[in-house]
Amino acid sequence: MTAAPQTLDHAGIAARVPHAGRMCLLDRLHGWDAAAIHCSLVGHDDPAHPLRSASGLLAPAAIEFASQAMALHAALSQAADRGSDGPGGGPTQAGFLAAARQVRVHRLRLDTATGPLQVRCERLLGDARQAQYRFTLHDADEAPLVEGRATVVLAGSPI
Repeated sequence: MTAAPQTLDHAGIAARVPHAGRMCLLDRLHGWDAAAIHCSLVGHDDPAHPLRSASGLLAPAAIEFASQAMALHAALSQAADRGSDGPGGGPTQAGFLAAARQVRVHRLRLDTATGPLQVRCERLLGDARQAQYRFTLHDADEAPLVEGRATVVLAGSPI
């Protein structure tokens, strides 16, 4: 039995979230506990970024970055509850973003921000079926880019 890790690289994150290939947007887990997670990402300035539009990488992409951090938080929390982070620990329950609220945009474009971008999510409340998080996205200088709240519902749970 192994404990859920405190730090991960991109490959470690990709092994724990449902986002595959280029759509796994987080590059590093810096730390987490039962209440919060801190991740970072680079490549937001890549002209071939999968979320980039003709106008650039726009602020709403931050909701996807935060959603992936929340998915990773759920996976790590479930692994910790099982007491295992290995393949024998059972599948991680999938979920989906049900709502984003009180989203405040401090900067319209994210591709011009200094990186790596910092994603922090704090679990405000929840149970085995759903959770509510507060999220923030900052640039490398800790200037706020986007912040808000999100509700995540685990697959198979009634809305």
